[in-house]
Amino acid sequence: MANKSKSKKGRTLRPAQTQDRQPGLEREMRPRPKAEDNADAGKNKFHGRVAPITGGDSGIGRAVAISFAKEGADVAVIYLDEDSDAEETRELVEKHAVRCLLLRGDVGEPAFCQDAVEETVREFGRLDVLVNNAGEQHPQESIDRISPEQLERTFKTNIFSMFYLTSAALPHLQKGSAIINTTSVTAYRGSPTLLDYAATKGAIVAFTRSLAGNLAERGIRVNAVAPGPVWTPLIPSTFPAKKVAEFGSDVPLKRAGEPEEIAPSYVFLASGDASYMTGQVLHPNGGEIINC
Repeated sequence: MANKSKSKKGRTLRPAQTQDRQPGLEREMRPRPKAEDNADAGKNKFHGRVAPITGGDSGIGRAVAISFAKEGADVAVIYLDEDSDAEETRELVEKHAVRCLLLRGDVGEPAFCQDAVEETVREFGRLDVLVNNAGEQHPQESIDRISPEQLERTFKTNIFSMFYLTSAALPHLQKGSAIINTTSVTAYRGSPTLLDYAATKGAIVAFTRSLAGNLAERGIRVNAVAPGPVWTPLIPSTFPAKKVAEFGSDVPLKRAGEPEEIAPSYVFLASGDASYMTGQVLHPNGGEIINC
């Protein structure tokens, strides 16, 4: 199978491919997602800071972990069971002379979320930026195809985990700390075949805005990022091969984004550059105009 993307009528297409497990594995994707902008050397904005990142083994989470590392942050990568991807992320993070802790477990379980936060603080001595990024999706053609088990699983991973992790992290966050949640363009325009997923992403927007108001007096900022189509392991592990090949080609920029193009939004929201922003959502989505 070809390893390069191809173009059709100005659209960027990729080789048709699928994976039979979710979460998917980044090491099996062709072409591999671009997680690091090598032209960006970082400006040491996060020296001495600590950031746990859920879903940090691959995709957007990996790119955020690398970008934070380049700014001087120690990183805790929280992931489900993709050990090979997580180890690769640790190598990519540690080459920037910072520390990386791998934490394996299910963020849909409150006990694990509590343990992950406590282990991060034990290892690094503090916690400054929480990135709630883990997510899963399971397309279905109609609502009656969504089983109670799928519905519960999607909500536990995508939104319940944010409550669990934020609650566990809050005692360790100080004035100037930041929480960044990953929502989606589907929160604003919906998705006919991702009903439960889109519902969780809408909930994340409301959660972000509400938590921002709740924590404003403590000086803890809460914002979100709503990516459009991004080339991550979630895509080949979710959709059939033909749809994967054309994924993202329908946005104005006619291609899916790379994780390295999404990560700067997280760096900005975690930094002092965004000191006057809370309760907001950034939209790196390839040019789709949505109702904010």
